[in-house]
Amino acid sequence: MVGLRGICFALVAGLALSACSNDSGMMNLRSATPDEFGVMPNKPLEMPDSFAQLPMPVPGAGNRADINPVAEGRAALGGRSPNAGGIPAADTALLATSQRYGITPDIRVVLAVEDAEWRAGNRGRLLDRWLNKNTYFQAYRPFSLNPQAELARFRQLGVRTPSAPPAPDG
Repeated sequence: MVGLRGICFALVAGLALSACSNDSGMMNLRSATPDEFGVMPNKPLEMPDSFAQLPMPVPGAGNRADINPVAEGRAALGGRSPNAGGIPAADTALLATSQRYGITPDIRVVLAVEDAEWRAGNRGRLLDRWLNKNTYFQAYRPFSLNPQAELARFRQLGVRTPSAPPAPDG
């Protein structure tokens, strides 16, 4: 009877300690927490010079206080606005090289579908799911690279790796 009581006490103590973990759930594949990077603040409101300048409201359209992080990032990095149209002449060689093996225009959709299928088939162990445990690294372990092994493989093949640390003497 004392052994059973000790096992029950150890089980309750273990569960109480596991509740004190500080796992934010950021890497949990089934986390229901909101994406804090998806929230974009609006620009401050401004009074126009004339109300006649304001466009007619259209349901679902943006407004003047909305930000466009892609366009602002392009402008900050010296790029062209998406409305400029076309590809600069200086970038045609780069574009041709990057597309030499073909392109998939809907690659984001294709990858999202493949990732959803992969996660559906690799849901983690039963206790991981019950306890809402992080299964991200476990699910994607077969796809991860060992950087040191890849560096050794490249060096063995004779590929130059100028950004890697020098090879050890020996």
